[in-house]
This record gives sequence, C-alpha cells and structure tokens, in this order.
Amino acid sequence: MIYLQLFLEFFHIGLFSFGGGYATIPFLYHIAETRHWYTAKQLTDMIAVASITPGPVGVNVATFAGFTTSGVLGSVIATASVVLPSLIIVIIVSILLKQFEDNEYVKSIIYCLKPAGCGLLAAVGVNMFLNEFSLIGLGLFIILFVMSIKKKHDPLVYLGISAIIGLIIYLVNSNM
Repeated sequence: MIYLQLFLEFFHIGLFSFGGGYATIPFLYHIAETRHWYTAKQLTDMIAVASITPGPVGVNVATFAGFTTSGVLGSVIATASVVLPSLIIVIIVSILLKQFEDNEYVKSIIYCLKPAGCGLLAAVGVNMFLNEFSLIGLGLFIILFVMSIKKKHDPLVYLGISAIIGLIIYLVNSNM
C-alpha cells in the first residue's frame, strides 16, 4: 500500500509542479505534514543534498524521499512517478507535432521558438556571468567562442573542454 501511495503522491508532484525542481518543495512539505514519511528537517537535508548532486533537484529529492520512506524500491517508485507525467506530456506533444509537421502555422511557431529558446539561454548565461565575473572565465568564454566559430564541433565538445578547465581551476584554487 505504501508503494501505491508513494506513486500517487509523486505522480501528483510531477504533474503539478511547473517551474523546475524547486517548485516541488511545497508539495514535499505537504507530504511531510500529512503523511509523516519524513520530517521537515529531513526534507531540508534532502533539498541540500539534492542541490549539490548532479541531476534535476526535483528528481533527486524524489529519489531521496522515496528511499527515506521505503528503501530502494521506494526511491525507484518515487523517481519514476515524478518523471512519468513529463514523459507522457512529451510523448503526446511529439505525436501531435509529427501529425502537424507540414502545417505552416506549426512551422512558424517552431521557427519563432528557436531564437526565443536561445535568448532565454543567453539571458541565463549573461546573468551567471555578471554574478560570477572573472577574467579567467571571460578568457575561456572568448577562446571557446572563437573555437566554435572556426571549428564546427558538437557543442558537447566545448562544454566538456570548459568543464575540464573549470575543474582544473577549482582544484588549483582550492590547493592554494
């Protein structure tokens, strides 16, 4: 019975928490208050751990909360059920887009969404850059930008290069 309750609670969270992983927090506090599967203090610890581990915060918290509630199987159920609504929505949207891929209105909307998505990513990048400005970061950005213009590689190559350089810089600075 606990597994069904876990599934329903985290499916509900996945279905109604728009805005990223931190949007799940009110739902998780509600679970702490009503189900008593974990305490508010434990949830605070879960959020802290989920924030520093790789992956989406909402999924990480769901995994941790499921594990706290009922072990490994609980973490699998909570994780799967919090992701399931997004998966279902993406499948439905992809089917609909496939049916209307030749529609001029759909083509126009997708054509307009591409630069909007790039603009949103650029805004995040500029905001991060302004909040964490460093000459090394600026230099790395310029070098990688020029490299990306001259050599057309997969963007993951440049992401990997910047991650390795960032890690090296972090390790050098932490040893000083």
